[in-house]
Amino acid sequence: MSDLDAWGRIRTDMRQSIGKEAYQSWIDPLSLDKIDEGTAHFAAPTSFIGNWVERNYGDRIRSHFAREGYAVNRLKFAVAPAAARKAATPAGERTPSPPLQDSAETESLPGAPLDPRFTFDRFVVGKPNELAHAAARRVAEGRDVSFNPLVLYGGVGLGKTHLMHAIAWKLQEENPDFRVLYLSAEQFMYRFVQALRFKDTIGFKKLFRSVDVLMVDDVQFIAGKESTQEEFFHTFNALIDQNKQVIISADRAPGEIDGLEDRIKSRLQWGLVADLHPTDFELRLGILQSKLDAHREKDPSIEIDDKVIDFLAHRVSTNVRVLEGALNRLFAFSSLVGRKIDMEMTHETLADLLRASERKVTIDEIIRKVMEFYNLRMADLMSARRARAIARPRQIAMYLAKTLTSKSLPEIGRKFGGRDHTTVMHAVKRVEELKQTDSQIAEEVEILRRALEA
Repeated sequence: MSDLDAWGRIRTDMRQSIGKEAYQSWIDPLSLDKIDEGTAHFAAPTSFIGNWVERNYGDRIRSHFAREGYAVNRLKFAVAPAAARKAATPAGERTPSPPLQDSAETESLPGAPLDPRFTFDRFVVGKPNELAHAAARRVAEGRDVSFNPLVLYGGVGLGKTHLMHAIAWKLQEENPDFRVLYLSAEQFMYRFVQALRFKDTIGFKKLFRSVDVLMVDDVQFIAGKESTQEEFFHTFNALIDQNKQVIISADRAPGEIDGLEDRIKSRLQWGLVADLHPTDFELRLGILQSKLDAHREKDPSIEIDDKVIDFLAHRVSTNVRVLEGALNRLFAFSSLVGRKIDMEMTHETLADLLRASERKVTIDEIIRKVMEFYNLRMADLMSARRARAIARPRQIAMYLAKTLTSKSLPEIGRKFGGRDHTTVMHAVKRVEELKQTDSQIAEEVEILRRALEA
């Protein structure tokens, strides 16, 4: 039995006992050099990690070694050179970010792992996300940009994390010497709390303020957490003062995050705030086609009816993850039973998902949502006034009533103050025309539609 075999089993046991995130942050970066005279010698990316492991997991590691038959009573950690750390990383695992230089000592802090699927090549661009994509591309080129920070925001499954990972991959590819740190806001807080606990805030500050690019995902997580916000604020300022790039993602615009300090909201709004809108039909269609093409590269024999792709793009509008999950389910079912993916199979396989998307929308709901969105009164919407600020929302409400309900034109007309069915027809036609020529109208209609179908 070799020392490395024993350490491999210990690593496996600790991964199960302390959890995936803690394991990846603290145990995975270590490599065992040797066991000599009761001392286990490890290489660690940083002295911070070595000290932290000794304080928090030292007894547990020594106990594991004892069960493996080793009388280890001391752990010793040495900061490994970058080349050694790379060689020690198991095949298929991401190597840590390039080291951060600080006088004679090399320091680095492992961030969150990057998903190899989330690259720019696999990001489908459409009107709802083109600004965010263009800004992310510009930052990923690694050259000076006129905006700092870059803030990407949008709802679940719209591509924020995909773009964050794509930026990190591209920066590392184009600028190997760049010190890029990507992590979630939750991980930022976790590391800060540990630094406070073990009185090592100086090491924490040195590590986080020595990067070339800091990327923090889901910053809304630190809302309401005063100490973490304080440190984030000072870290942010220190990096901006050094002309280092900061990239942030959130589920809402900075000004709309409750519990986030005003000074942080203000700093985040210094740069470019780019939102990822809810997907429209064309973008969903493009995403599905892209995923289908990728699947066909692996399995050219896959058969799928063109109507299925159009159907999914129309019906599954919640978010991209659900959309891709639906297609993956069809691929798996087709492979298992050896059938072509047609409309019959789609309805069989996705029955639960399709039922969930069939929530009945009422005209009353539509009227109420339009009134709230445009800040109108019921009297305004039902009146005969033709001012654009009132007539346009009224037409949009009629359009939504026609497209989201099964009510007839006369029924819809009666709901809108007893109007004739021809008025409803005109409103539907007008909104359809405006959606093609006025991007703001198209966006407002899509936002209202999604809100009603949610």
